[in-house]
Amino acid sequence: MGLRLYDVLLIVDPRPTEEEVAQLSSRLQELLVGLGGEVVSIENWGKRRLTFEIRKQREGQYLLLQIRSTPPVIREYERQLRLNEAILRFMTTRVVERRRAPAPPPSAEAVAQPEPETPVSNEVG
Repeated sequence: MGLRLYDVLLIVDPRPTEEEVAQLSSRLQELLVGLGGEVVSIENWGKRRLTFEIRKQREGQYLLLQIRSTPPVIREYERQLRLNEAILRFMTTRVVERRRAPAPPPSAEAVAQPEPETPVSNEVG
């Protein structure tokens, strides 16, 4: 199986400081690399209000990890995320990588021909 691209959105407990969240994200990155995956990027979206309480918390610290890995490594990584008590929720989605072919140039006929004019009648009838 080849490497696939995934987005992992994490909601982390809001009580830790920014430094502790940065340490957590580096530990999560090390965990994934240890399992055989690769972290493409990490974005910290900051604290946001939750729609409903999760483990008696009304806010959560959001992290978005974009990773490249195989499906078995993702399953093990998700198992490890479930065991981490600092993580309130997570969601993993596979990013479909599309290889786009260059668009063909417009044909000369389509560009050169104006649309035909419709005759306008002024007769009242």
